[in-house]
Order: sequence, then structure tokens, then C-alpha cells
Amino acid sequence: MIVLGLDPGLATTGYGLIKEEKGKIELVDYGCIKTKAEDSHVARLLSLYEGFEALLQEGKPDAVALEKLFFNQNTKTALQVGEARGVIMLGIAKKKKPLFEYTPLQVKQAVTGYGRASKQQIQRMVKNILNLPRVPTPDDAADALAVAICQCHFHNFETTLETALERDTLIR
Repeated sequence: MIVLGLDPGLATTGYGLIKEEKGKIELVDYGCIKTKAEDSHVARLLSLYEGFEALLQEGKPDAVALEKLFFNQNTKTALQVGEARGVIMLGIAKKKKPLFEYTPLQVKQAVTGYGRASKQQIQRMVKNILNLPRVPTPDDAADALAVAICQCHFHNFETTLETALERDTLIR
């Protein structure tokens, strides 16, 4: 299964493409879709959409995992992230890809086992899980890889649970 993880933003959207097979996770690609600050707001959204469409075409993911919006004190930033998420969700819907959304807390728990892990702890775990020589940069791409890893862990858990239910091996 190929999973595309995303850390959405108007200026920079991080992406991480990983492949999971029989419980082994490996890196396919990662990076960022960047928009130009001097472009109009609408042009930036279009640029993000086109970059995301190209990423879906090239990466051919089986599923897309998106970080849920965490509302902070900066309303303007939250609105721009929401608009970026909308553009991404449109692209996912057009390609008929399954979408999974995770909160930052869920991502931290899935990657590090601790929901209050620091950004550095998450990045080190991403590096270790994917057997990378160094922590992936920039931060947006590392965060997107963490979201993709989270999806793989949840998918594996759900698959194991379904198998157990089919075999009726769960203790009731």
C-alpha cells in the first residue's frame, strides 16, 4: 500500500509518500509544494491544487492521510490552512482516493507512543522508522511523513482487528 501523508498550508504543504508492505514501511519520496508569496491568494490556491494533482498523478497513492486543522490563536493562518485543506480535499475527491484524517495528537501517539512528544522526538522517530541517514527536512515534509506513518499504523491495526473478528479470536 502506498500512502501519501500531507501537512497542509497555503505557503508550504509538506508531503510524504511511503510504501507499506507486510508491516515494513519504506520511503518513496518527500518534499513540499510551495506557492509564491507575491501571487494573489487565488493564484496560490490554484498553484497548490496543480502541484497536488501532479503529486497524485506521479505518486499513485492508494490512500491519502491529512493532518486535521489544529486551531491556534492566529485566525488568519487557520483560515488559510483551511482553504489549503479544501483544495487538497477537492483533489482527493476528484481522484476518488480514500482520505484519512488525524489530529496532531493521534500522529504523535502513532509515531512516538506519546501524544505530547516534541517536534524533535517525532522527527527522530520518522528518521528511525524509515531508516533514513538523517532527519528529513524541511519540517513540513517531516510532519507529512509522520502523518503517512500514522496512517500505516492505523491501517495495520484495523486489518489485524478485522482478521481477528473474522476468525472470532477476540475474547468477548
